[in-house]
Amino acid sequence: MPNSSLWAGALSLLLIHNETGCQQSALNAARLLERLGEMDGVDSETQTLCERASVRLSRPSETQHACAA
Repeated sequence: MPNSSLWAGALSLLLIHNETGCQQSALNAARLLERLGEMDGVDSETQTLCERASVRLSRPSETQHACAA
């Protein structure tokens, strides 16, 4: 299982992106999540979540919401 500092780094970058809209933070979070998902000891569900988040964060900013709320 990856070091908790790596997970904290990914979450920090994700929050910076969410709070500021910084696309560079989104891209860095995507790269880190991709690497985390590929590490030994990560279960398949977490791998899938990391992959989905990485793909979403790698896209150019666009307003896409799955929920109408």
